[in-house]
Amino acid sequence: MTPVPDIVPLAEGLPAPSLRPEQRFTLPELSYPARLNVARELLDANADGGRAGRPAIVASERVIAYGELQRQVNRLAHGLLAHGLDRGDRVLLRMPNVPEFILTWLACQKAGIITVSTMPMLRARELGYIAADAGTTAAVVWGGLREELERAQAQVPHLSRLIVAGDTAAGDIALASLMTGQPDRFDAADTARDEVAMIAYTSGSTGVPKGCVHYHSDILASADSYARRVLAPTEADRFGGHPTLAFTFGTGGLLVFPFRFGASTVLSGPFTPESMLETFARQGVTVCFCAPTSYRLMLRVPNMSQRFDLSSLRLGVSAAEPLPAATYLEWVGTTGIELLDGIGSTEMFHIFVSSLAGRVRPGATGLPVPGYDCRVVDDEGRDVPAGQAGLIAIKGPTGCKYWRKPERQAEYVRFGGWNVTGDVYARDADGYLTYQCRSDDMIVSGGYKIPGPEVEHVLDEHRAVAESAVVAAPDATRGFIVKAFVVLKPDHAPSEALAGELQEHCKRELAPYKYPRVVEFVDRLPRTETGKIRRFELRARS
Repeated sequence: MTPVPDIVPLAEGLPAPSLRPEQRFTLPELSYPARLNVARELLDANADGGRAGRPAIVASERVIAYGELQRQVNRLAHGLLAHGLDRGDRVLLRMPNVPEFILTWLACQKAGIITVSTMPMLRARELGYIAADAGTTAAVVWGGLREELERAQAQVPHLSRLIVAGDTAAGDIALASLMTGQPDRFDAADTARDEVAMIAYTSGSTGVPKGCVHYHSDILASADSYARRVLAPTEADRFGGHPTLAFTFGTGGLLVFPFRFGASTVLSGPFTPESMLETFARQGVTVCFCAPTSYRLMLRVPNMSQRFDLSSLRLGVSAAEPLPAATYLEWVGTTGIELLDGIGSTEMFHIFVSSLAGRVRPGATGLPVPGYDCRVVDDEGRDVPAGQAGLIAIKGPTGCKYWRKPERQAEYVRFGGWNVTGDVYARDADGYLTYQCRSDDMIVSGGYKIPGPEVEHVLDEHRAVAESAVVAAPDATRGFIVKAFVVLKPDHAPSEALAGELQEHCKRELAPYKYPRVVEFVDRLPRTETGKIRRFELRARS
């Protein structure tokens, strides 16, 4: 194992689960043995349990059955260990939604290696921070996504090994080469139920992404609470949609949930409304995962319901941003397929409040997922009356465990072990929860969470900018977009060209979805008597 300074091995030093052990599992299916390996439960249970010939992954014309996937995973697990990786090492994954992502994720889990997935759109500065914070010593990268990661290596000396999937170049360590000549059998590492399996990084509401630790049992618990009780999947289901596998929304919906129930996952390329609808129809997708923005865009496709046969779809899942009642009603009216809204967080792994089939109230997110308890509280943790807005607080089989961020842990897990996400909700007399707003500077746009302070920091680095403030501005398609108010230095004048230059600057330094779609130049920013920016005034102007 390559030594990395100041790294916490396995689960040692991490905060305890948000519930005491005797409280953690409130459903019989959420009780797990002390020794547990998530890859054994998701893959071997299917391949060795009578489903070896059933499709696990469908990607365009490529179909991989559970038995074949098991053999590939086993060979890669051997290859990763032979390459010098060891149990407890962190490996960064940077791939689009391709079978190699699932192959690598399962092989790492089976070998006891911790996965650190990153979204394909992240830039070098973002990747460098994550690699440094997680202590990743190696990365598996898709050939077409290597450039930003290679730039990030300059910031992270201990990220010394890149393993390349897809298109390779001379001198590369190819992912396929690690599998060559390796045995088809591999005994899963004897991992503990509460041993770290993955670290998922948040969008960073404070401008600094936080690593969210998930144990082997956490990953299964999300499948056995939300997926089992809300989606009721069977092995005949085909899960599809566009969330990246690197997002916990995608990790759950397109990997963990289908594999937990012996179903299939359908992987598709970059999202366009037409290509998504075509995939649903051609591949017979039965459960789809999309953001509300995507459903709205699909509804705008001319003659959508006549051109695409969506008869296989039985449910649509909507998350990552609130689902407006109008979008729900239009989708159901056009397709006849129910949409189940839900809210989750990277900290909780997946959805903990959801609508239920046949019990949807348009505009409301829904009810607590079985196994979770939700309250709406004030800033002191006291329950607020029905109909009054307050912070949503959650307890359940999953909970926040920040990697090396004890001060942030204390902010998220409060009031005696309740997870406080920063979302403001109101609960009606029947217990239905309806989203109101965020309590912080996070901007939710098109399903992506964008921290305003991070965008401000990059804008302020530009030679023309004296200071900036970023807020959410309403948008008919994305719900909200990023709007920047910019004060220029004395020797610079406002212009459309300069606004475009600032936008391109942000695109170079940050994932492109974070750039300000609107730039407004102002003489000064409104401030309080103590000097803080009065963001509510800027939001009102937007």
